[in-house]
Amino acid sequence: MDAVDFLVIGAGISGASAAYELAAVGSVCLIEAEAQPGYHSTGRSAALYTANFGSPLVRKINAAGYGFFLAPPDGFTDLPLVAPRGALTLAKPGQEAALAALVAQSSPDHPIVPLSRDAALAKAPLMRPERFTAAAYEAGVLDMDVDALHQAYLRGVKRRGGALQSSAPVTALRRDGDGWIVTAGGVAVCARVVINAAGAWGDAVGALAGAAPQGLVPKRRTAMTVDAPPGLAVESLPLVEYVGEGPYLKPEAGALMASLGDETPVAPQDVQPEELDIALTAEWLETHTQVTVKRAPRAWAGLRSFVADGDPVAGFDPTVPGFFWLIGQGGYGIMMAPTLARITAALAAGQPMPADLAARGITAAALRPGRSG
Repeated sequence: MDAVDFLVIGAGISGASAAYELAAVGSVCLIEAEAQPGYHSTGRSAALYTANFGSPLVRKINAAGYGFFLAPPDGFTDLPLVAPRGALTLAKPGQEAALAALVAQSSPDHPIVPLSRDAALAKAPLMRPERFTAAAYEAGVLDMDVDALHQAYLRGVKRRGGALQSSAPVTALRRDGDGWIVTAGGVAVCARVVINAAGAWGDAVGALAGAAPQGLVPKRRTAMTVDAPPGLAVESLPLVEYVGEGPYLKPEAGALMASLGDETPVAPQDVQPEELDIALTAEWLETHTQVTVKRAPRAWAGLRSFVADGDPVAGFDPTVPGFFWLIGQGGYGIMMAPTLARITAALAAGQPMPADLAARGITAAALRPGRSG
């Protein structure tokens, strides 16, 4: 029977990044239920780095990872992980106060500045001018190359001596002395610590270990791509959204990607887009932009999983020894990956919160499992 220090369940961006950092302090096995790592959420993410988005804790975690994305460690990847995009936020009549509140959340490193309507239309000429009265722009929002980041982490795990096993769903978790025996894909592995990075299936994996659920709720989000209006310089567009509303659009491989920003609770599954969501997204596009949806768009759906307070969970279970939770990243998993991975590697190895993260006000108590129960 193989034996490792850390067995990580789930090879999406959360598990892959954690395994990469853990492989620097011990032996690691990374297991994935699907044939392809990142199949459910990571591979369906249209991620942006948005420093001024999310709860106060999420913002601290994202800010701590900014340097990693701009300048990853030597040998980590030959590809740029981020590229300029920018975000344009519009306000409908009556939403001006909400827009001012957004501008007030600006930080010196990532400013949000008011824009005139004319300046907003110059950045996003496809938007209908009668649909907004004010605007703000955040230049520091970045496109993220999710696949480049994910693959770099997976390669890094192997380079550091870790193992990756795909098509290996966990069927049993049994405490054995001071460690665990984990059965996955018909093979048993002995591990000192189990890291539960199973995404939407996190509570199901926890149940196999005899741990109390964290109240994890997977939520479906549908997105689609459509052709841009003729003559529009698509790649120069920022992300465009309305303040306080879910729908948004952004460039995607020469086309326009749009989503209602929906968060529909569902059971953990290979989630698929709903026809109603597709129709409503097309209607939003035609109402708010110059786009005419002339043919069936390419649509997909992904899962974003949350606990009650919306912040991630990272820490040892309070009652089950050697079982570490790493779940509940919601819609911020790609942005938070480098920082949460460092936190996981430190706490799982019995070390304190890294000093630079503690200096930002990130605490183990804020991330602890069971806080929502």
